[in-house]
Amino acid sequence: MTETFRFYKDQKNEWFIDLPEWEGSIAQLEMVEGADTMLDIISNNTRECFLKISDESFDGAEVLELQYARTNGEGGGGDYLLKFYNGQEINQKVWLCEVTKWLFRYLPDKIYFR
Repeated sequence: MTETFRFYKDQKNEWFIDLPEWEGSIAQLEMVEGADTMLDIISNNTRECFLKISDESFDGAEVLELQYARTNGEGGGGDYLLKFYNGQEINQKVWLCEVTKWLFRYLPDKIYFR
């Protein structure tokens, strides 16, 4: 799967992924536990960004590596690590919830983005 997604901040400065086809609650689309910090870095502290995201490597892609797959009792999804961004070591921990599994139809070991 390779697709471009919009991420945006709401009035409370909370990050969300824009998924019009999502049938769950908007709260499930909020980017938290490091994903919000990662989006601040990627967007250069703006209110919106667009990311090409894939489970396959592509030219110029950054990579999130799965460190731990959470059980549903732990909130589901997975804990990822963004070791480098734009050639700089940042070691940003990021939790991506069950929406990640919904998007990819599984929890990828690596998620590539640009």
